[in-house]
Amino acid sequence: MAHTAHKNPLKEKFEAPEVIDRKAKVLAELIRKSKHFIVFTGAGISTSAGIPDFRGPEGVWTLMAQGRQATKKFVDTLQAIPTKTHMALVELQERGILKGLISQNCDGLHRRSGIRADMISELHGNTNIEYCKQCGKEFLRDFYAVAPDNRPLHDHRTGRKCPVCITQPLHDTIIHFSEDLPLAPWTRAEAHSEKADLCLVLGSSLTVTPANELPQLVGERAAAQQKKKPRQDVNTNLVICNLQDTDLDYLCLLPDHRIYARADDLIQRVMNYLGLSIPDFRVRRRLIVETDLDVTPAGGRHVVTVKGVDDDNTTPASFLRTVKLVTARGRPRIVKTEPFILGGRGKIGDLEEEALQSGAFAGGDEAAVMSEVLTLGLEFMGNYGEPSCELQHIVRASIPQSGAATQQPRQVARTAYELVYNPRNGEWVIECLQSSMQV
Repeated sequence: MAHTAHKNPLKEKFEAPEVIDRKAKVLAELIRKSKHFIVFTGAGISTSAGIPDFRGPEGVWTLMAQGRQATKKFVDTLQAIPTKTHMALVELQERGILKGLISQNCDGLHRRSGIRADMISELHGNTNIEYCKQCGKEFLRDFYAVAPDNRPLHDHRTGRKCPVCITQPLHDTIIHFSEDLPLAPWTRAEAHSEKADLCLVLGSSLTVTPANELPQLVGERAAAQQKKKPRQDVNTNLVICNLQDTDLDYLCLLPDHRIYARADDLIQRVMNYLGLSIPDFRVRRRLIVETDLDVTPAGGRHVVTVKGVDDDNTTPASFLRTVKLVTARGRPRIVKTEPFILGGRGKIGDLEEEALQSGAFAGGDEAAVMSEVLTLGLEFMGNYGEPSCELQHIVRASIPQSGAATQQPRQVARTAYELVYNPRNGEWVIECLQSSMQV
């Protein structure tokens, strides 16, 4: 907090563009040669998204230490657009170049940019994730999943209950000063640091322990190699990009491994030397639609469940405000709370309140296969101004002919969709990823 920052912060240094360019070329070559490249990020990579850092001249802790108020307006982290650096790391992840990402940031931009959960170690938590201590289930939210301000500092209960355990409280993942780091992210981060032959620090003052011990581990290993071998045989390197001096600068083996630049200015040059483009940010949502149908000839009760998930198709993700089932006739059904469950009665192809009249039969002696189109109206939290959209979900069921024996009166199906929103043109693109049926 404020006591960890100086009233007179360290001066920020800006190297000339040609110097940054030269060092970016050196870094790109190190990345090419590395076998286990990791990145360690701090608040400095999010400043170009409009989020303040902590120990810079206008940093959060600096202002508190000086007793000053912020003079510029900052962006709400829920609405902040991931930076060029965030998106470059996503591209390096997708190409298999980046092996591990360690972050001190709680703003959630890494996950929102497209970094996978198994790639990142968020040492200090994520303001958009809460979890259940009883079952260990995590829940990714499109809102602030943090404990209310009126709770004691170390009381992390968010006020919501675990939908799995029902009665157990959910807790935020934010780590306050004097609290232990979460074991799983720390263990993963430590393993990557022990294996890394190249660690790039971006936008961190490397002040907070024990997080700063991880790049230090890589740097000390590089220094030990340098003592034992000639320079050309050293295969481990620590590179630091930060505008202020850090206590680990001495572990950068060469002057070109210490860079005074904004993260975006460096990374854009590095990607250019690697011959890689930086992808534009897209809002990506994963949706599961489950149907539980009564397939008897006379029809019966049918249930449609709509839920958001993370990219693992398992971790619950809250990004929907409402789900509306649009019907051919009658009033649309709207559900405003999770889980989004809609029910109705009727025969497949003629569902009351639930489906459009668009049946198609494929005949057989014992059963007919029928399809039904359900139009689902999706309203989002809208942090990026994303508009509502409609999803055309096709339900298929094997309907026994009248008089035929019904071995399984209900059929359950599960379909995963990816919804991608482009903030530039305001359009959604919907793709069906996979569908499975239990008969």
